[in-house]
Formats: sequence, C-alpha cells, structure tokens
Amino acid sequence: MSPTRRTLMEAAAARFGWRRAYGDTAAVDGLLTEQTETVYAEAANHAALATEKNTDALHVQPCVLDIRGRVLADVLYLEGLLTGARNRGLAPTLIEHLEDAVDHGHELAVLLADTVRTTAH
Repeated sequence: MSPTRRTLMEAAAARFGWRRAYGDTAAVDGLLTEQTETVYAEAANHAALATEKNTDALHVQPCVLDIRGRVLADVLYLEGLLTGARNRGLAPTLIEHLEDAVDHGHELAVLLADTVRTTAH
C-alpha cells in the first residue's frame, strides 16, 4: 500500500478514534522505519530553528516544559496500557517491555524537569 493511501486511511480512522494494529513484524518494522526516517528528516530543520531562536536559557524553557508535559502524559497513558496488559494476562514479554518503557518515561520526565529548573537559574 502506498504511503499516501495509508496516511489517508489512518487520518480517516483517527477521525473516528480508531487506530490500526499490524499483525506481522514486517509491517511493524516498515512502519517503524518510515516513522524514524520522517522524524530524522525534520530534525535538521528543528536544529536550525532552535539555533536561531534559542539565544539564552529562558528561550529554551517553554519548549522543554512543553515536551515534558507531553512525555508525562504519554507515560501515564503507557501506565494505563501496562495495567490493562497485566489485568488481561497478556504476554509476559509485552508486560516487561511496557514496564521498561514506563520506567524510562518517568526518568525522562524527571530529567526534563531538572532541565527546566536549570533554565531559571
């Protein structure tokens, strides 16, 4: 399926609150690769804009605060997924990976909070 068609299908599904699940690892790997390539393609632009705009620590602060908020919200969502996986007795490997992701997410939220604090000094 072409990326354009998949994007349109996913946009339509998202409008109704649906998300697509992929049943085989080849499709998942392809999606992860595409996701990574897209983000890295945009990263150079972000670096150029950040260099231009972030002239001191206070200019960095609002962006880091925003990112921390999104990370924390996503980690709490992951915690809900973890609880559901445990309650349903899903695969131990899935539960283990979710636990690792939740722990890492909390650590990232703490690091970002520390980063925000340094912008105020």
